[in-house]
Amino acid sequence: MSEHIGTSGVRALLKCVTRPTPQQEEQFRVFLDRTYHAGGPENVELEIRVTPEIHGGFILDVGSDEYDWSTHGRERQFETAIDEARKKSRGDLLPMLKSAISEFRVLAQKSEVGTVETAGDGIVTIRGLDHVMYGEIILFENGVKGMVQNIERDHVGAILFDQEGTIGEGSRVTGTGKRAGIPVSDAYLGRVVDALGNPIDGGTRIEADEYRPIEEPAPGIIDRQPVSEPMETGILAIDSMFPIGRGQRELIIGDRQTGKTSIAVDTILNQKGKNCICIYTAIGQKASTVASLVNQLKKSGAMEYSVVLVSTAADPAPLQYIAPYSATSLAEYFMHRGKDVLIVYDDLSKHAVAYRTISLLLGRSPGREAYPGDVFYLHSRLLERSARLSGRLGGGSITALPIIETQGGDVSAYIPTNVISITDGQIFLESNLFFQGQRPAVNVGLSVSRVGGAAQTKAMKKAAGSLRIDLAQYREMEVFTQFSSDLDSSTQKLLKKGKAQMELLRQPLGQPMSMAEQVLSLIAAEHNLFTDIEDLPVKECQGKLIRFFHESHPDLIARLEMTKTLEDDLKERILAACDEFAASVKPEDGTNEKNSISMEDPIRAKDNPARA
Repeated sequence: MSEHIGTSGVRALLKCVTRPTPQQEEQFRVFLDRTYHAGGPENVELEIRVTPEIHGGFILDVGSDEYDWSTHGRERQFETAIDEARKKSRGDLLPMLKSAISEFRVLAQKSEVGTVETAGDGIVTIRGLDHVMYGEIILFENGVKGMVQNIERDHVGAILFDQEGTIGEGSRVTGTGKRAGIPVSDAYLGRVVDALGNPIDGGTRIEADEYRPIEEPAPGIIDRQPVSEPMETGILAIDSMFPIGRGQRELIIGDRQTGKTSIAVDTILNQKGKNCICIYTAIGQKASTVASLVNQLKKSGAMEYSVVLVSTAADPAPLQYIAPYSATSLAEYFMHRGKDVLIVYDDLSKHAVAYRTISLLLGRSPGREAYPGDVFYLHSRLLERSARLSGRLGGGSITALPIIETQGGDVSAYIPTNVISITDGQIFLESNLFFQGQRPAVNVGLSVSRVGGAAQTKAMKKAAGSLRIDLAQYREMEVFTQFSSDLDSSTQKLLKKGKAQMELLRQPLGQPMSMAEQVLSLIAAEHNLFTDIEDLPVKECQGKLIRFFHESHPDLIARLEMTKTLEDDLKERILAACDEFAASVKPEDGTNEKNSISMEDPIRAKDNPARA
């Protein structure tokens, strides 16, 4: 490779089909002297190499710089111009081509070219790219793209967005000067795409409005506003005790197969008709699991307002690494247009593993559990991008539901504690509760929302009342009295009410409840309706109560949904209606607790992968 000779001269390589005349050769020397300050044309050492393969023109190499005026180079410039015009155009092909041709100007542009030293496992090391930046897209001679991840003193390390193929030692690579990005537009709604924004659902090509970098700075404090609007999940146990607001980051954490994805999917289903766009990001999952989830969203009509971005376990680690950043860039496209977005990262444990793989292959120093030292920054710069923008920026929001998988319920492990410290609360799913049939298996003691009542409607806040404290007391009393046979009446009453409340919080998969239905259930539970009607199991009684209100008192539900408040007169009318229901209800023949449980939760995790 040609190079600079200290400060007193320049050495260059000229590749051409026919040897230049002495006058042309002198023009090259003058150009190199003027550009690289050689101290005069006589200090330019120009090596001329006849290369018929370039078909015409010339290629001038100076160090890692390359000036390409070859036939192939000009063809590539024209192809790039056509691609850029196609991205901007939404009309017919012929006007687009005419516009591209009229605006096209051939230039012997300078580009920086390096050579591959090593390649393997999706990682390449390159020598000669002296002016690339971190996160820049680089292009290999076989068409494969990569992204710069390591900048060392004498070489750079890059990750590949495709298999290595023919990339080997000595392969040429060019810097593009562009950061990694993803195409974005409203046309992505209802589609399944990969980490680079390419459709993988067999549908038509997606027209892009613009391209956004996958890495963007998080909004500053001045650009944000407080979280105050609820992002209702439709899950009674969460909306009542651990409310999530628009712009919040709420972690879902628990062991494998405890219902983490189920909570995220139910939340997506509950956004139907609520002017909220949902983005589900699958990281390192089996393709069959993702396909099952997409089918579930399609059957429920949720794909109309959703995007599924997938990087499966079969994809190389670099694609799994950039997947959540690409999804967040797509979410930001909608947020900056004043829309509310819900984004699910399923899951960030596998994301951290992919990043660890890349870091170790790049030769970075391993730290705790072999993760690199910046693994905290990996997730903090991702989750900090979720926010509720101020009114002057449109008031859009991104609500993040990151998922973390624990081992044996250990929330004090490295990655769980990192993400817990970044987010605004966590929903901890306990294996023991799950195996006892409590679905969702939310642990009341370890779960928390740091936004709290600010993200609840007034009606829900008033109806939930002391539910969380009551359940905590019940759990303690249940453990304390499990070996006691003689209990006083107050303890028996507390245990009976707590058991009914735990049963009330059970909720089958794919059946989110509206805010009004949740408020009605909580009011009825607070006034012991479900414990007083002993002939009916709690879930059956709850179902009949909600149907009774829809059929006999739809005005009360409409008022709750409209005002989102619970005035004293409305509460009195609800309680009177509950008394009316209690007087009229009769158990069905053959109903027992066993039948109630099987009716309440007919789909077990082993039969439904989306439960995981």
